[in-house]
Amino acid sequence: MNNYKLIIFLALAVIVTACKNDTQVKNPPKISLEIPVFNEDMAYRFIEKQLSFGPRVPNTAAHDSCAEWLKREFYELGARVLIQHADVKAYTGEVLKAKNIIAVYNPDAKRRIMLAAHWDTRHMAEWDADPDRREKPIMGADDGGSGVGVLLEIARNLKAYKMDYLGVDIVLFDAEDCGQPNGGGGFEEQQNTWCLGAQHWSKNMHVKDYKPMYGILLDMVGAKDAYFGREAESMKYAPDVVAKVWKEAQRAGYGSYFDYAEIPGLIDDHIYVNQIAKIKMIDIVNRPPGSKTGFGHYWHTHEDNIDVIDKKTLKAVGQTVLNVIYKESVGAL
Repeated sequence: MNNYKLIIFLALAVIVTACKNDTQVKNPPKISLEIPVFNEDMAYRFIEKQLSFGPRVPNTAAHDSCAEWLKREFYELGARVLIQHADVKAYTGEVLKAKNIIAVYNPDAKRRIMLAAHWDTRHMAEWDADPDRREKPIMGADDGGSGVGVLLEIARNLKAYKMDYLGVDIVLFDAEDCGQPNGGGGFEEQQNTWCLGAQHWSKNMHVKDYKPMYGILLDMVGAKDAYFGREAESMKYAPDVVAKVWKEAQRAGYGSYFDYAEIPGLIDDHIYVNQIAKIKMIDIVNRPPGSKTGFGHYWHTHEDNIDVIDKKTLKAVGQTVLNVIYKESVGAL
């Protein structure tokens, strides 16, 4: 385990008000901010653990078992854990027993950041090369597993390196990947069939009048040579947050992953958080240029297994997000 940590020193200006006159201390005190080093090996293990349950499709035993593990894991990592149960209807008419999993750190802090990913996996593999396997659920190592793995490793650091001035809420959305495939999948075309857990949460937030400063969504953040452009919907709703995150990625040396080019928008959990909950949220999502589907070659196929995961990509995303939240905690961004 890597026990090294990045330490930066920040000068805090102290303003002393005395009766009628304000005086500023000439030599403001310095505080040290310890930014933990993201452990990509741990994130990788968290992904492997999710895959050990099998496809995490709602209304299955694997889904239930993984939910229990996630709940225990976050609890052991020092979070206040909430499970938001929701009956949501899929495009097939089936009622899905969805579970949004929420891990709260530093609950008394007024200034808060929201981190999110979806933890369910696709119930079909409509883009698989083998037609006989297209109706079978996928493992979702990257599409589902990677975002959760990164957030669990971030949670491990939140326990070890506590922040006094910032709270973090990790929300794992369910039923994101249960949407209607192109062509309807044998059913009449419907609207808003994706991101069902996020839709429910956005209408029923876990805290009344919940208003974090902003949110960061992670989706497909573990594949080799991933390409994270500035997603159009993120730029529409939260360009300032995109600027913070991409600037920090560049500072940390991950510019080969985080490109300043704008990429097409997509329907993802952040859309509903922005539109319904009115919380600024961006999406860090792998959308390689020239892709036939708009995503990685493994997207919605049975190739989305542990073999597509690259620890260097996990490191790039995880360290960038850690840097952002720890610097934000003392107003250093």
